[in-house]
Amino acid sequence: MAASLRVYKRRIKSVTATKKITRAMEMIAASRIVKAQRKVAASSPYADELTAAVTAVAEGSDAKHPLTTEAKRPRRAAVLVITSDRGLAGAYSSNAIKAGEHLTGQLASEGKEVDTYIVGRKGVSYYAFRERPVTRSWTGFTDNPTYADAKEVAAPLIEAMERETSEGGVDELHIAFTEFASMMTQTPVERRLLPLKLERTAEDSAEVFQKGQQVHALYDFEPSPEEVLDALLPRYVESRIYNALLQSAASKHAATRRAMKSATDNAEDLIKSLTRLANAARQADITQEISEIVGGSSALADASAGSER
Repeated sequence: MAASLRVYKRRIKSVTATKKITRAMEMIAASRIVKAQRKVAASSPYADELTAAVTAVAEGSDAKHPLTTEAKRPRRAAVLVITSDRGLAGAYSSNAIKAGEHLTGQLASEGKEVDTYIVGRKGVSYYAFRERPVTRSWTGFTDNPTYADAKEVAAPLIEAMERETSEGGVDELHIAFTEFASMMTQTPVERRLLPLKLERTAEDSAEVFQKGQQVHALYDFEPSPEEVLDALLPRYVESRIYNALLQSAASKHAATRRAMKSATDNAEDLIKSLTRLANAARQADITQEISEIVGGSSALADASAGSER
């Protein structure tokens, strides 16, 4: 029994040390979520307004720009998958990878070749382990991405869109990342960035008119719509990728906080269970010692009684 008690004490000490680590990681993740949320809130209006500006240029002109014009027979597509550099975040990275895999399978079923671009060590490791080709990958900044990181990621994607498919270019650009909705809700999403979708229909226009909202005006472009698109579209791609990186970072921190809280709670439950077992083992040791003392006393009493006879 004494050996069992030592084992329980050793396990309680080990679990307590683990609990301190998970609690610290939970608190660190919670502090990082606040900063990440602020960055997402700050970047979203810029990205939305820039998207509106690009849409206005595309709708208000007859310019045939390669980044807004649908290919008649699209043959190649680029898919950017955003994962994490670190683990201990539950199913965060695996869900983002699943979204990328689903998007890749959907594009392949449409007869398109897919060039895969990866952000994050988890995604890079996943594809390397399965020996799947990756056109380009980036690591080291997923926890705290900057706009410079977004520009670095966007540059080869824009270049691929501007090249002909016969020269290694692509007809479409898609992205799979985790959208941050709240502290409890983070959803993997798949979106097409280019060519820009112009989905305003007659029903949409009627709805805008009924609500009394402002409709798009006619525009004059200087020096030309093509040059305006040349200037706006790279900024559009960079801002959208930057916003996706920020939302993914916030989602990762939220997932880490949730996972570490669960680990801390499990450690507390395990400590309680081990403490009860240790107390039971200690009580058993005490009971055994008392039994041995009583047995010894009885034996001495019997021996003394026998000698007196």
